[in-house]
Amino acid sequence: MRFRLYIFCFFVCLAHSLFAQQRPIQSLYMFDPLLINPAFAGTQVQLSATATYRNQWVNFEGAPKTFTHTAHSGFRKNRVGVGYILTNDQIGIHDDIGFYGVYSYKLPLSKKATLSFGLQGGFNNLRSNYNLLNLKNQGDGSLSGVNSSFTPNFGAGLYYRQSKFFVGLSVPYILSNVIVGLDQSSATRVAQKRYYYLNGGANLKVSNKVKFYPSTLIRYQDDAPLSFDVNAFLVFYDAVGVGLSYRNNDAIIPMFELQINQNFHVGYAYDITTSALNQYSNGSHEIMINYRVKFAKIHKGLECPTYW
Repeated sequence: MRFRLYIFCFFVCLAHSLFAQQRPIQSLYMFDPLLINPAFAGTQVQLSATATYRNQWVNFEGAPKTFTHTAHSGFRKNRVGVGYILTNDQIGIHDDIGFYGVYSYKLPLSKKATLSFGLQGGFNNLRSNYNLLNLKNQGDGSLSGVNSSFTPNFGAGLYYRQSKFFVGLSVPYILSNVIVGLDQSSATRVAQKRYYYLNGGANLKVSNKVKFYPSTLIRYQDDAPLSFDVNAFLVFYDAVGVGLSYRNNDAIIPMFELQINQNFHVGYAYDITTSALNQYSNGSHEIMINYRVKFAKIHKGLECPTYW
């Protein structure tokens, strides 16, 4: 009975990853918006490098583990942003590595408002090692060996920002690539779906010491239900942030962020699973570290955001 339950849950997770949400979901994306919108490149002016690790559905064997690394900076008096996105998503026997270069151009609309246009292009390489499976029927040749699939892709986005609010719209992965599964038959071919992200938020001053950052992210994927996050974040002294996020039909997420000094930010989020998977998992952990540095020759005379 326990073996059947494990197999059932494994394929629920696999189906969730391949069909319902093929790209990794993260909870601390508000501290690294480049992951969802290439038009964000260079918005923080100075060089900003972020590493995030997510351990999803703790205690669930074969559950996703995701590492992301991004770096970007503003150039040409911050009219141009350039960067890259590196990802590694592991689930069960599948290991997906992605790399994308990012470019943005900022059009000033006023002294406090800009409209950014962003592009990204790169690839994903999915490697599936079926030799790691513990099969009852060891003679099944379709469940052995190593399968690798290389899929190029590109995307685009828009990002409008004022001092008090922002809104972004993006389609980071436009191509609907077909990934061959266990063999060449159509029954095991999986089509990558197109994603649409709509993200918005505000910066509200509560007092000289406290700021309130409400935001939301709406995700839409072809042939999948609409998903959204609603986030509320309080920031004290432009250094310490605490917040709560709600993801529909999935999780409630307490979050914490700390600006250690002018260069380093760290963050942590814990997803309290609200779906049926909470019977088998204690939730998901996510940690983030961000490093920022200003170069005099490139960023001279430019104002950098103090928090986001």
